[in-house]
Amino acid sequence: MAGKSRGSWLKWFADSDSPRERKLITKLDLLIVPYAVLAYWVKYMDQANLNNAYVSGLKEDLNFEGNELVKLQVFYTVGAVTGQIPLMFLLTYIPLHWLIPALDIFWGIFTLLQYRVTGFAELAAYRFLVGWFEAAFFPAVNYVLGAWYRGDELGRRGGIFYIGLYLGTLTAGLIQAAASSRLDGVNGLEGWRWMYIICAIITIPVGIVGYFVIPGTPEQPNRICLSQEDIDLGTERLSRAGHQSQGKLKIGTLKSIFAKPQFWIIIFLDVLFWNSQLHTSSGSFLLWIKSLERYTPARISELGTIAPALGILYVLIVSFASDLVLGPAWAITLAYTWNIIGLIILIIWNVPESAKWFAFMTIYSANAMAPALHGWVNTQLRASPAERSFTLVLINAIAQSSTAWTPLLVYQTVDAPRFVKGFSFSLGCAITLVISTHILNLYLKRKDPQVHDPVGFATADEAAISADSKTANARESERDGLSA
Repeated sequence: MAGKSRGSWLKWFADSDSPRERKLITKLDLLIVPYAVLAYWVKYMDQANLNNAYVSGLKEDLNFEGNELVKLQVFYTVGAVTGQIPLMFLLTYIPLHWLIPALDIFWGIFTLLQYRVTGFAELAAYRFLVGWFEAAFFPAVNYVLGAWYRGDELGRRGGIFYIGLYLGTLTAGLIQAAASSRLDGVNGLEGWRWMYIICAIITIPVGIVGYFVIPGTPEQPNRICLSQEDIDLGTERLSRAGHQSQGKLKIGTLKSIFAKPQFWIIIFLDVLFWNSQLHTSSGSFLLWIKSLERYTPARISELGTIAPALGILYVLIVSFASDLVLGPAWAITLAYTWNIIGLIILIIWNVPESAKWFAFMTIYSANAMAPALHGWVNTQLRASPAERSFTLVLINAIAQSSTAWTPLLVYQTVDAPRFVKGFSFSLGCAITLVISTHILNLYLKRKDPQVHDPVGFATADEAAISADSKTANARESERDGLSA
C-alpha cells in the first residue's frame, strides 16, 4: 500500500517516500515536533502548577478551607473553552506562526502574575486568563500537524508532541519541590510563589522561539523556515493521499460538517475522553499522597512526578501502535484497558497501600489515547482544511466545556482523597468510550476506504479516488459558502 509504514516499530518513513520527501519530512520533524513538545511542556507546567502549589502551602497561605481548588480548576476550564470560540472561525485566516507564539507569551505573563495573589478572586481571574490564552494551543498544533503529515504519520508525531503534557506535569512537581526546599522565604516569598515566577521565565522565551520555527500551513507558510520548494513538495505529497491544503471556513462548510454522522460520534468520544481523565487533572494523586501525612511538601511534589513520568511510556506505546500496528481504534482500547484497571482499584479503595500506588501509576494512560484520536480526526477530514480546523477546535471546546461542571459534581476537593463518585464516573466514561470507538470504527470501515488499512491509510488508487471526490465536495462547499 502506498505510504504504508507498518512492519517495524522503528520504521520512520514509508517505503514509497522519495529521498526528497524524506528530507522534507525530517526538516518538518525538526521544526514542528521539538517545538510542540517544548511548548506543550510549558503549557502543562503552567496548568498543573496549581495542584502542586495547593499542596505546598498555597492552601494555608490563602486560607482555603473548602472546594477552592476544584473551583479554580473550573475557572481555568471556562477560560480555555471560551478562548476556543473565536479560534473556530479564525484558524484558517490567521498565520499560525504568529498566533501560537503570541498566545504563548500572554499565558506566560498571566502565569507570572499568579505569584502575587492574595486571595481566591484574584487567583481565579488569573487562572481564567491563563486558560483563555492557552485555549488555542492544542487544536492549533494538531491542525499544523495535519497540514503537513499523512494519516499514517500523525500518530507518532502526535505521540511525541503529547510527551510535553507529561513533562509539564512532571516538571511542575520538580520545580515546586525545589522551590519549597530552596527558595521558601527568599525575598519574603513562599516557595509556591517562586514556582510561578520560574514557570513564567521558562514560558515567555518559548513563545518567542515559536515565531521562527513553526512552519505554519501550506496555505499560510512561515517563509523564515520553509522554502517554496518545501511548500510545493509538502502540498504535492499530501494531495496524493487525498489531503487538501487550501480552503477557508465558510458558512456553507458548516452545513457539510454538521451533516456527517462521524462528526457527532467524534464529539461524543472527545467528551468521554475529557471526562474519563478527570482523575489526573483533579490532583487526586497528590491529594492522596498528602493524606498519608508522612511526607514534606517537597517530597509530595517529587513523588507526584512518578505517574506523569510513566505517562511518557504509555503515550509512546499507544501512538506508535496506532500508526504501525493496531490502528486508532485498538490503540485507544489498549490505553483504556490499563486506565480501567486502575480506576476499578481506586473505586474499591479498601486495598493494600501498594495497590493504590499501582492504581495511581495507571492514571496517565487515560491521556495516552489523545494522539490516536486526534490523528484519526485529521485523517478523516483530510479533504477540507476548513472542516478540519473547525472540527478540531469545536470537538475540543465542547468536550472541555463539559469538564467545567462535572468536577464540581464528582471531584469535590472536600471528598479527597477518596473520590468515590469521581472514580466511578471516570470508569463509566472510559468503558463507554471504548465501546463507542469501535462503533465509529465499524461505521468508517463502511464509509471510508482508508480505514480498511489498520493504520488508516489507503492504497494509491483509493487515495486518488478519494482525492478526486473530496476535491469536488470541497469546491461545492466553497460555492455554498460564497452564495451564503
